[in-house]
Amino acid sequence: MDKILAASQHSRYLARLLAADADFATQLAERLATPWHAAAMQAMIDAATITDVASLQHVLRKLRQAVMAQMIVRDLAGLADVHEVMRMCTDLAEVTVRHALKFHTELLAQVHGKPMNADGTPMQLAVIGMGKLGGAELNVSSDIDLIYLYADEGETTGDKPLSYHQFFVLLAKKIGLAISEITADGFVFRVDTRLRPWGDAGPLAMSYGAFEDYLLVHGREWERYAWIKGRALSGSHLSELNAIVRPFVYRKYLDFNAFSAMRDLHAQIRREVVRHDRVDNIKLGPGGIREIEFITQVFQLIRGGQLSKLQNKSTRAVLPMLAVIGSLPPAAASELLEAYYFLRNLEHRLQYIDDAQTQKLPKLPEDQARIAASMDFVDYVQFLVELNKHRANVTRHFDQVFSVPQDDGATHPLSALWLGALSEVAAVERLENLGYDDAAGVYQRLQLTRRGTRYVQLPDKAKHRLDVLVPEIIALAATLPPRDATLSRMLDLLETVARRSAYLALLIEYPAPLRQLAKLCAASPWAAQYLSNNPMLLDELIDARVLYALPDLSVLRQSLHEQMLELDGDTERQMDAMRHFRQRVTLHLLAQDIAGVLPLEQLSDYLSDLAALILEEVIPLAWAGVQNRHYPYPKFAIIGYGKLGGREMGYASDLDVVFLYEDDAPDAAVHYARLAQRINTWLSSTTAAGMLYETDLRLRPDGASGLLVSNIEAFSDYQQHHAWTWEHQALTRARFVAGDKRVGELFEPIRCKILRQQRDREKLRDDISVMRQKMHDGHPNRSELFDIKHDAGGIVDVEFIVQYLILAYSATHCDLTGNIGNLALLKKAAELDLINTAQAESVRMAYRQFRQLQHVLRLQGVDAARVEYAQIAPHAEAVKALWMHIFAAK
Repeated sequence: MDKILAASQHSRYLARLLAADADFATQLAERLATPWHAAAMQAMIDAATITDVASLQHVLRKLRQAVMAQMIVRDLAGLADVHEVMRMCTDLAEVTVRHALKFHTELLAQVHGKPMNADGTPMQLAVIGMGKLGGAELNVSSDIDLIYLYADEGETTGDKPLSYHQFFVLLAKKIGLAISEITADGFVFRVDTRLRPWGDAGPLAMSYGAFEDYLLVHGREWERYAWIKGRALSGSHLSELNAIVRPFVYRKYLDFNAFSAMRDLHAQIRREVVRHDRVDNIKLGPGGIREIEFITQVFQLIRGGQLSKLQNKSTRAVLPMLAVIGSLPPAAASELLEAYYFLRNLEHRLQYIDDAQTQKLPKLPEDQARIAASMDFVDYVQFLVELNKHRANVTRHFDQVFSVPQDDGATHPLSALWLGALSEVAAVERLENLGYDDAAGVYQRLQLTRRGTRYVQLPDKAKHRLDVLVPEIIALAATLPPRDATLSRMLDLLETVARRSAYLALLIEYPAPLRQLAKLCAASPWAAQYLSNNPMLLDELIDARVLYALPDLSVLRQSLHEQMLELDGDTERQMDAMRHFRQRVTLHLLAQDIAGVLPLEQLSDYLSDLAALILEEVIPLAWAGVQNRHYPYPKFAIIGYGKLGGREMGYASDLDVVFLYEDDAPDAAVHYARLAQRINTWLSSTTAAGMLYETDLRLRPDGASGLLVSNIEAFSDYQQHHAWTWEHQALTRARFVAGDKRVGELFEPIRCKILRQQRDREKLRDDISVMRQKMHDGHPNRSELFDIKHDAGGIVDVEFIVQYLILAYSATHCDLTGNIGNLALLKKAAELDLINTAQAESVRMAYRQFRQLQHVLRLQGVDAARVEYAQIAPHAEAVKALWMHIFAAK
């Protein structure tokens, strides 16, 4: 009773309820310890006698009084937190709306019959909760935003039939009156239906088909924002409705157009705030609840189409996610969440006073004292200090997210040059002063771009954005040699992505990605082309901390697995998502590589581990598509050969793989052949997102003419009795990379057994020499340059030397069978006195230098890695000397 009395000193509404009914306080005290839940609310309704509209209204309003009174007392007494209050308010709205729907549906059906679905089941009106009701974050004296939709058109079959449209419009009106009409008992919630299509001018209820047409033709940006929180409280065929709403709200590609749309909407609200003197409004005013919601929802609009976890309707749930995915700094997300809870608690206390839908700070001193006390402050002045701290934090973060970019191209010093307002002589002189080498050629390129069909045919909005970006790019490229090439690459990229103006919006909204993009384009034409082919990766350039963080394989594995689970049942989207995943991780590695913070050997490890991680995820996905599969997980392994096996993968390396299984089931061979085919399809099919990996399956037993998959026993027999020497050479770099670990464990002893066979070394030298000559013949070099990979003294020679040492000496030196890489194996061979230590070290240095050169040249877009012989002569000669020492020996 003390808690009830104390709460009534804060809430005149509660005091009125207590004064109106002598037993109310006793009833309230009896159930004060147990908060209301939806089940208890429904039980109270079910226990009452409801015979007509009046009794329905009476029961629903009495329920509200009981819930509101308990909520006020528990909250002010410290028995409830903000989460409980929002949950109770939401439960009350859902229970009362659903019961009003049920009651009036049955009442109307007695006269007009029921609307029916095509499958013969009764059609239920879809009541959509919007705003805080949709987000399950309703405040205590809020109105509820409702939209009414129904699945299909038709006619009821009662004595007085109505069209479905007439029936559901009538039903919607009756639900509204049941909830919002003011009676002697008050009301339940004020109902606002103005978020429906065409607002007050639109029909109160609409079919899914008409609603879809409306969104496609008339749907506006603010409606996308509103429908983020749209949640069906009831309805038939809701999956069909979700299929309509989801693509309208969440775009397939990153949607940075949302910034300007949300900025415009906020500007309108700010104008209304000033016009109506609402600066003290903690919802709509500066630093208020609405700004926190805007920050949250703009990132949901931008990224929600790709990250389904951002499609959550709760502001408090999404804010921490934004820190996890890197859209907000963790400190910013924490401050915004803290401010959100403070403001929501304050909002509730403002509304407790008179049960009024207000978010304005009080003017009366006694009400100011009530607020200060209920918020646990000594006085109103101290309360305002804390409030202003939170509002200042919100405003600061809002301004950082929605800061207005330079969107007037005419203000940039180089705009006149780009737009052709300077004479050619003046423009060339300006470009020379900026440091461009071929200023005349650069000027011609700019003019060709501006007069080209790609630019001329752009929509005005995209053209304007290019006019903003190009002058900035001219200035940026001038600081990053090779200046001319950097500008050309960036212009190529812009022309490629210009028709998707959202990417242009990203580069305008965020200066950081533009600078990162310029650095990548300056460093590598291959990187520039990679981004042109995958423009959605521009988003990854926003946060340098994330971009340059070393990959955590366990986190990446979990992230990919969660994505695949979210898209379960939609193979096409899973394949696209997996390709985007690989592209994102690759870009991060590429940026770190170009910045010089990731050594080549470590980069190759990461790229090899990434491929293995993806293969591990592909196996169960492909297996799920094998009909009549006889195990939940296949007894199947993927063996990596070549660069994958040797952990030396590059950005564009293909996958040399062999598929093995160990399974005695009668249909095993058929099932695993289908699995292997499906895995190959998953990897090598070209989708809208590109190709995952090219695959090479020719290293399997009997090559291209052999079975796609082999059981362990057959593989072992083939390797022992039928394989060629070159196949044993390939086996030196083979390893288990994905699948059933037990099968992988069976493979390794077979591999070691084959490598450790006693061999005729002279015959082995002859076989390897013959194979080496075939490779020479297959890669003729008619230039005067040295081919780093294929020419004598190059990479292939080093690999063949190592393979010879393994096959020739593993019978007596088992350590040589370890898959530890060519550099470590050369060192091991020297330690075993199989080759001279000095020679081994020289060849190790050569191999490392060759791989580095090859890598650098490929980043420069060179297909065949060739250099002047003088540049690498000492290294090539060292390799040749060791080759002659081994293969010329008799």
